[in-house]
Amino acid sequence: MFLLAQANGKAPEDAITRLSDVYSQAHAFLIEQGPIWATNLVAAVAVLLVGWIASRFVRGLMVRGMKRSRLDNTLAGFLSNIAYALLIGLVVIAALNQLGINTTSLAAVVGAAGLAIGLALQNSLSNLASGIMLILFRPFGVGDFVEAGGATGVVQEVHIFHTIMRSIDNKRIIVPNGEITSAVVTNFTGHATRMVELEIGCGYNDDIRAVKQFLIETLEQDERIMEDPAIEVRVFELGDSAIIFKVRGWVKTPDWWATRCDLMEAIKLGMDQRGFHIPFPQRDVHLFQEEGKLPA
Repeated sequence: MFLLAQANGKAPEDAITRLSDVYSQAHAFLIEQGPIWATNLVAAVAVLLVGWIASRFVRGLMVRGMKRSRLDNTLAGFLSNIAYALLIGLVVIAALNQLGINTTSLAAVVGAAGLAIGLALQNSLSNLASGIMLILFRPFGVGDFVEAGGATGVVQEVHIFHTIMRSIDNKRIIVPNGEITSAVVTNFTGHATRMVELEIGCGYNDDIRAVKQFLIETLEQDERIMEDPAIEVRVFELGDSAIIFKVRGWVKTPDWWATRCDLMEAIKLGMDQRGFHIPFPQRDVHLFQEEGKLPA
């Protein structure tokens, strides 16, 4: 070191003097600013500790409040965690301010990063918002048979980002929530009862009064058909090849499919036994022969 100092044209005493000056300045800074920094550090740690405890307490209050309001557990947990994260972020900013750190530029960086992340996750955020809407407004629930988002099946799970369905042939369908809320949702099991509606045709040569009475009796004999609302059997249309009846009866929603199929079978067998006709589409074709020409 001595040789290096001599090569640079400086005596060792100069280096020692500089080190002494640095030490003196550091010592003076610690004497003057040390208590302030120590106080700020203790205050920042206290802010972090109190803020962390308060954030957990608020999250617990939110969870209990949402459970009392019978809000979905998934949504309750998600919202409480979001609120907890926001509170922790505010606590950290307050602690940094307590240390004397300017958080304005930090807030700008966080805001810019949040904007970039939001643009990159646009579809995911759309599904997130749709999931919250589905859980809050409940257009359907677990176990409902629905047509939504281009899929048809029984709802098994409703998550924040997607909904899981089971198709009739037992396939697992995962539908993004954004696809569901942006289109029509049909809930086939949303009500306790459903109407079975059939269109039955008979021939023009059949006695429509007898056909109508037969249809009424067929519905009345089925115990699954409800008395209220009343059964309806009406002539609906005079078609090209048949007289069309509208047949309506109400059943409990779980019985809808089986009742409809059984009624179709009973009506076909009963019309055959009574000699009623269910005509096929038909046309009358008239041929005209021109004079002097033989028919083909």
